[in-house]
Amino acid sequence: MAKSKTAFVCQNCGSTYPKWTGRCDNCGEWNTLVEQAPAASGNSAVARSSGKALKVQAIGDITSDSKTSRLGTGIEDLDLVLGGGILPGGVVLLAGQPGMGKSTLLLQVTAHIATSVPVLYVSGEESASQVKLRAERLGADGSEKLSFAASTSADDIAASIRSGKFKLVIVDSIQTLTLGELTSAPGTVSQITNSSNVIIQAAKASGAAVVLVGHVTKEGSIAGPKVLEHLVDVVLQFEGDRYGGFKVVRAIKNRYGSTSEAAIFEMDDRGLSVVENPSAALLAERQNADGSVVLATLEGTRPLLVEIQALVNPTSFGYPKRTASGFDLNRLNLLIAVLERRTKLNLSDKDIYINVVGGLRLADPAADLAVCMAIASAAAGRRLDDGVVVFGEVGLGGEVRSANSPDRRIAEAKKLGFTKAIAPQTSKKNSFVSGVKDLRAALIDYLQK
Repeated sequence: MAKSKTAFVCQNCGSTYPKWTGRCDNCGEWNTLVEQAPAASGNSAVARSSGKALKVQAIGDITSDSKTSRLGTGIEDLDLVLGGGILPGGVVLLAGQPGMGKSTLLLQVTAHIATSVPVLYVSGEESASQVKLRAERLGADGSEKLSFAASTSADDIAASIRSGKFKLVIVDSIQTLTLGELTSAPGTVSQITNSSNVIIQAAKASGAAVVLVGHVTKEGSIAGPKVLEHLVDVVLQFEGDRYGGFKVVRAIKNRYGSTSEAAIFEMDDRGLSVVENPSAALLAERQNADGSVVLATLEGTRPLLVEIQALVNPTSFGYPKRTASGFDLNRLNLLIAVLERRTKLNLSDKDIYINVVGGLRLADPAADLAVCMAIASAAAGRRLDDGVVVFGEVGLGGEVRSANSPDRRIAEAKKLGFTKAIAPQTSKKNSFVSGVKDLRAALIDYLQK
């Protein structure tokens, strides 16, 4: 008999190799090749290519399901991120670091939805007694329409979805599922891809909404093949500090709504709750010292005031250290170079540390000016006046560029009692806004002793 050959499949991109190598030549990742037995092959694809012509119709004759009522989660901010709620027949992927609160949030959501429609919660990681303990803590154990099952079989879960008994199915998590036809281990590329396809086809056929929980890698990306994110309709990312601080849910893909919204939560003994006024909470313990600057930023379309802290110390080694928490390190190095070149600050022998208070991660370009002013403030031992907020993008020439939605940022600052905003000159001129043309002018005019 001919010896059955095994293949080595990259768990990051799905590329197949006849023998093991340390590095995948396709995606460049190390130690991602796993040995798998090939699937049973039937006839060749050419021999089986016996299709028939598709039935087509005019695009104008297609009936639209835009009026289909969505399933409200009971959390207004989360509904906004989803584009109005969970759409029947839609598939949502929720991913995040372990311990962020994914299972907690989904149990809260299912408890609310189960008051009106039948819901199935499937767990491949926890037993029924473990989920029961969490449900009792969250007060989600009183609904008769909320059902639970512990299973890792994608075939059984798909059959339950096709039965039409449930309007919403939660699968926690996709990395634990297996198909009977495949011999590879759970979490491999083939298992994740095929299990997802089976569940998604069942959801589209039955009209039931499905929420898949996804794991993440050490780098923070969603574990498994990239095709998983392409298959689903909505991808939600759970970010923040799992040991405290705020947690942010934002959509990085949404076929039914915007990807610019974000929901901000905090964890307590009753589960996750929406932070009604995150700006006030973030600034509650602030002390106006050198190196402290208040940034007017945006999380989605929501204005938010965040404290940026900087610490500048003489370096003890030949190579200065730059560290950033909540801010892109490459962007920080660029801004330090702009400061040295355009303002004549000498930072080449200084260790620089940047911290965004509250565990938030900033991706707003308008944070540049606040970070630069915090570094200059800490380096010179000077501080900004009380009641001042800062926003604006900094270019390589030291110019301060415009930021999007300045009116929302200014309105949020006024609501919390701030009296002045240091902003780009392109912003509307009034008594509240002090426009600056470049970084050098901002530091000379507004850093006080």
